[in-house]
Amino acid sequence: MSSRLTVIAGPTAVGKGTVVAHILAHHPEIKLSVSATTRQPRPGEVDGKNYFFLTHENFDQLIEAGDMLEYATVHGTNKYGTPKQPIIDALARNEQIILEIDIQGARQVKAAMPDAKLIFIAPPSWEELVRRLTGRGTESAEEQAQRLVTAREELAAQSEFDYVVINDEVARCASEVVDLIQA
Repeated sequence: MSSRLTVIAGPTAVGKGTVVAHILAHHPEIKLSVSATTRQPRPGEVDGKNYFFLTHENFDQLIEAGDMLEYATVHGTNKYGTPKQPIIDALARNEQIILEIDIQGARQVKAAMPDAKLIFIAPPSWEELVRRLTGRGTESAEEQAQRLVTAREELAAQSEFDYVVINDEVARCASEVVDLIQA
């Protein structure tokens, strides 16, 4: 049942969201699981579409009820996680589901659903990852420094994944990911 579940993870600023958006735009048969987070929405993000934006209290209530497939505190501040029931429902409908989550979450999903495919999106180089993070301008210098520390740890985890795909060019990377999902 969970073999139709694909986890996409990788370090901060590697372009996971851009790759996933490309896949969804060109493959309507593939669905994205909507994650929950306690962080504030970024410009243009819509509650229930990009994320379920929750208070820390609401998020903790879901954890305590056992209603999260995976969750983590990311960059030491905000919680992110995947509500369990929408995944179960989608798999029951035989849908192909993508989870775009962090490394800790990928480990939790693999433990809970061992048939899930884990795909690691990697940058072409460390220098390119740093350029992408600093170039997007959505974090302070302090947050960027913390994210780069985390990114080094995340890059070291790629051997835990079933597949590693380099995001050197979005369309090419997305195409390779889709081939792996549909294999």
